[in-house]
Amino acid sequence: MKKRSVSIAGHRTSISLEQPFWDELSRLATLEARSLASLIAQIDRERMSAADPHNLSSALRLYILKRLKEESAK
Repeated sequence: MKKRSVSIAGHRTSISLEQPFWDELSRLATLEARSLASLIAQIDRERMSAADPHNLSSALRLYILKRLKEESAK
C-alpha cells in the first residue's frame, strides 16, 4: 500500500492505494493528456454526486476497473 498526498478542490488529502493502482491511474491520466491530480479530482467530483458515495480510494479502484473493462471490450 502506498500513500500519496494530492490537492483536490483546494485542499490536500492523502490517498492509500496499492502500487499497481497508482501505475494504472498514471497511465490513464497520460492517455487523457492531463495531470494525475486532475483525474483524481474528476473522480472525486463524480463520487460525491452519487447517492451513496464510496470513499475516495474505493472510487479510484472502481474507476480503474471500469476503464479496464471498457478497454478490454474494444
